Amino acid sequence: MTKWTIELHKLIYTHVVLIGVPTIFYYCLRVGGWDLMNLHMAIATFYMASALIIIAETTNALFRRFATDQYNAKPGLGQFHQRTKSLLGMGGSRLPEPKRPTPRCSFLIAAYLPNEQSIILDTLRHILLNVQRPEGGLEVILTYNTPIDLPVEDDLHSLAQSYPELRLLRVEGSRSKAENLNAALDIVTGEVACVLDADHHPAPDCFFRAWRWIERGYDVIQGRNIIRNHGQNLLTENVAIEFETLYGISHPAKSFLTDSSIFGGSNGYWRTSVLKQIRFNPMMLTEDIDASLRTLLNGYRILHDRSIITTELAPVDGQSFWFQRKRWAQGWLEVSLKYQRRVWRSPKLSLWQKVYWTYLLYFCELYSITAIQIIPIVLSLFLYQGSFESSDNQYLFLSTVVALFSGIYQTLATAKIAFVRYPVTYYIKHMLLFFPYITFKNMIALVGLYDHLHGNNNWLITPRGKQHSRKPTPQPEPVLASSSSSSS
Repeated sequence: MTKWTIELHKLIYTHVVLIGVPTIFYYCLRVGGWDLMNLHMAIATFYMASALIIIAETTNALFRRFATDQYNAKPGLGQFHQRTKSLLGMGGSRLPEPKRPTPRCSFLIAAYLPNEQSIILDTLRHILLNVQRPEGGLEVILTYNTPIDLPVEDDLHSLAQSYPELRLLRVEGSRSKAENLNAALDIVTGEVACVLDADHHPAPDCFFRAWRWIERGYDVIQGRNIIRNHGQNLLTENVAIEFETLYGISHPAKSFLTDSSIFGGSNGYWRTSVLKQIRFNPMMLTEDIDASLRTLLNGYRILHDRSIITTELAPVDGQSFWFQRKRWAQGWLEVSLKYQRRVWRSPKLSLWQKVYWTYLLYFCELYSITAIQIIPIVLSLFLYQGSFESSDNQYLFLSTVVALFSGIYQTLATAKIAFVRYPVTYYIKHMLLFFPYITFKNMIALVGLYDHLHGNNNWLITPRGKQHSRKPTPQPEPVLASSSSSSS
């Protein structure tokens, strides 16, 4: 059987178990005299809680900012407007001034070259030609694995001869990004280390912005990832808006509300001494989330600064998207089961941080299982009474309205704070596809749960290559200027 046939069988099986079986069970209960309204309202409460959290995060991230430059407000009405925003708590935190020059910094670029050989040279050239050199110097380490010798390695060696700051590290025997990065940690010399994926193009001033937080006591600074191939098709358009929501609203809200965040796998700036202690676990599907939890549990601090920009490539087809998101879902579940008890026992985390991380680890992971139960509840009602009758229960109506509003509100807020000024049609399509898109991701998460329960932790690498560079119409890469005016 092909891999897609196998995935289809898993999808059918999980939905028969989670929809078909409960439908029959609920129908039998209705025949036995149960009306199941309390259960229906419990599921509605689950939707309501999720929607209220989205609204709270969105409102918080919409009116609060990290690391903005000083405003150049025009005299008169402009200055009055800015002072009013500051009084209302909407002015944003100013970019802190450095106490000492930026020290030596290192990029750790992890790559699997057979898959990423067509893009790695562009990434390295972008970094070497565009990233501003810290006062202490710059080091660029390409840490890669490949089962065979490749022609691109000759090009890499030629590039390294032209740029002494570029160091090439071929990790023999490596089978993962985590192993590549761990090998690079044995030779890195920078005081600050930025972990990058092979498709990421960081902003010129990335280290300067990150350093100002690190020297004030933070240990990891996660930047903002945006999609540069967003114009390729409908999928990349939706992923682009999704990423603007994640990195512009959800992740900043964690910093604003709990003074903690996550390392997202790339565009993360570490105090090198901390990263050498934490390292990466090659046995975990999402080594970045695993490292995030171990970092927090060891008492280190993570901050999200959405003014530190990098661009990356989104999956361009359903297959790539499916296997990428299944790995993410399964990896989050793996981390949740491994660390939830330690989160509550940790003396390093505040009560509010423990509550919030419980929400992130368990509530979000249980969402796909719980939210889908609304389907068998409604289907069992149809089987029982032969029709779909609208309910006059005001709470069910309210929960539906709040859930719909949360998605629209979040999308509109994303349009305001997005780094890239996407066409309005992107947001309209995203709102129209919001629930189908969420439903599709929930379906993937359920298959990820199936794989976890069956001990299947194999995953396919997200394809990189020329197909990611082809676009229906030419679209320039977003300008990564040092100004953060578009992150407001």
